[in-house]
Amino acid sequence: MKKLPYDPVFDFAPVSSVGTVPNVLVVHPSVPAKKVKELIALAKAKPGTLNFSSSGVGASSHLAGELFKSMAAVDITHVPYKGTGPSLQDLLSGTIQMAIDSINVLLPHIKSGGLRALGVSTLEWNHSLPDLPTISETLPGFEAAAFVYITGRAGTPRPIIERLNKAINATLKEPEVRERLLTLGFTAAGGTPEKLDARIKSETVKWKKVIEAAGLKPE
Repeated sequence: MKKLPYDPVFDFAPVSSVGTVPNVLVVHPSVPAKKVKELIALAKAKPGTLNFSSSGVGASSHLAGELFKSMAAVDITHVPYKGTGPSLQDLLSGTIQMAIDSINVLLPHIKSGGLRALGVSTLEWNHSLPDLPTISETLPGFEAAAFVYITGRAGTPRPIIERLNKAINATLKEPEVRERLLTLGFTAAGGTPEKLDARIKSETVKWKKVIEAAGLKPE
């Protein structure tokens, strides 16, 4: 992984959270696991035999898989692809057994029966899959979702930050906006700049540990 040319904490001024797009843990129907705990048991019974795909090294789908691997203490193998398309193709064919990827990508295939969903990656259940439990119910604290937010350049005057924050939060409360976001699997958030700042810092620490544990130290 190449080192970022900027610091995600110190080079930006937090404005507001926008929301999250959850990932979903799925398996190919040939995998004999219908619950997260059954998948973990299978992985422990047959270490090194289950593969999980991602759209590339360091992608959110890769890091979500590494977090699952670490928290579940299982030996599963990462198989990176050059993009979501090739990854999904091999997942649907059964060449790859499992993945933790965006609900937007996986939902049509879950509904068609091409993939079996075992758990959603947020701490709350998701409206798009109302009967699907969270992964955290089996692995307490597990959370791996796309976290969308808005920032300004570091040093942006506070009055501008506050004005933008107020406008964004007001927009996120509009029924038509929330409804449109829901159709995309997106859960609106909002909140203060301070709350966003704390979230960015905690996420940075969390994923740094995952990246280092996976041996993905920046060059």
